[in-house]
Amino acid sequence: MKKICFITGTRADYGIMAPVMRQISDSDEAVLQVIATNMHLSAAYGMTVKEIEADGFKVDRKIESLGEGDSPADIVRSMAKVETGLADAFEELQPDLVVVLGDRYEALAAAAATVVFGIPLVHLHGGEITEGAFDDMFRNAITKLATYHFASTPEYARRIVSMGENQENVFHSGAPGAEMKALSQDNPANDFYQKTGLRPEDRFLIVTMHPATLSEDGGLQDIENTISALQAFVKDGYKILITLPNSDPGNKKIRKLYLEWGAKDSEMVKCVESLGSVLFHYALNAAQAIVGNSSSALIEAPSYRLPAVNIGIRQKGRAQGPSVINAEGNAEEIRKAIAKALTPEFREGLKKMRLNEINPYYKEGSSKYIADKLLKL
Repeated sequence: MKKICFITGTRADYGIMAPVMRQISDSDEAVLQVIATNMHLSAAYGMTVKEIEADGFKVDRKIESLGEGDSPADIVRSMAKVETGLADAFEELQPDLVVVLGDRYEALAAAAATVVFGIPLVHLHGGEITEGAFDDMFRNAITKLATYHFASTPEYARRIVSMGENQENVFHSGAPGAEMKALSQDNPANDFYQKTGLRPEDRFLIVTMHPATLSEDGGLQDIENTISALQAFVKDGYKILITLPNSDPGNKKIRKLYLEWGAKDSEMVKCVESLGSVLFHYALNAAQAIVGNSSSALIEAPSYRLPAVNIGIRQKGRAQGPSVINAEGNAEEIRKAIAKALTPEFREGLKKMRLNEINPYYKEGSSKYIADKLLKL
């Protein structure tokens, strides 16, 4: 029986791949294998491998790769540990297909290992552009190492083909993350409010910002300006729900700023390491806006018709719909962008749009489409 192995390094890629993994697991045509690494195995980032196991998936191999630092040297050492761990994992598991998502450094390490082992690689979310992060180069490198490609938009599918990939192996699947999950779950509200410390009556903004790895200061000034801009909305009674940054270089300084703000105003500012996929989608459905530089503001949030303020250069070049307002990073510009996102006129305009109008990444049945293709490849 075919063995399909998913490699996940963060809460973000796991949340997107989980619905596809579920359908492979439930199928009688293949065996699901799961390898968890990077942030999933770090207590500092919430040990999110437990979320994978809580969802009922068996994690076949756990590859610890993160050290304590966040310098470029630390990241390269982390990549090397992923490679070393996969040497043993692939030798033992003997997968027939390996699936990775996106553009992170651990995904690039995994992709390189599949080439040496001669295992066909399936890449999700290739062909995209993020000019403000070195992820852009990693993503393109993974595309050239992959055999099969599932693109989130027709434009990105065409871009993959223009890079020299076989058109027969490139599929427009849409983005699984654009499928609304919170609304189909059995009322996760209690878990959400217990985990965040928010109350059902609270108006709140989600803030999720990661290092902008190609900017001179890693995006630190953008973070400081964002916190400054948000103060005005805290005074207006909005609470701030911060999801802490990923493990990219420079994350510790950003994390420190968030945690200090949360400690100073614990009633209004709530910091969480990871909400997990279901609770994050619940937050997207309940919030008044999402602010930051995460792809989730462009891909997942529009499906909930949630206004998004995209800050700085990290997502520059990526496709976006009318729910996204861009702000370069100046504190006053960010404040004005958030204020616009919260106006009744802007919010009501989004509610009148069809999903395929508001979200360029949405395609009905994305997860099922990918799973069905994987079973047939």
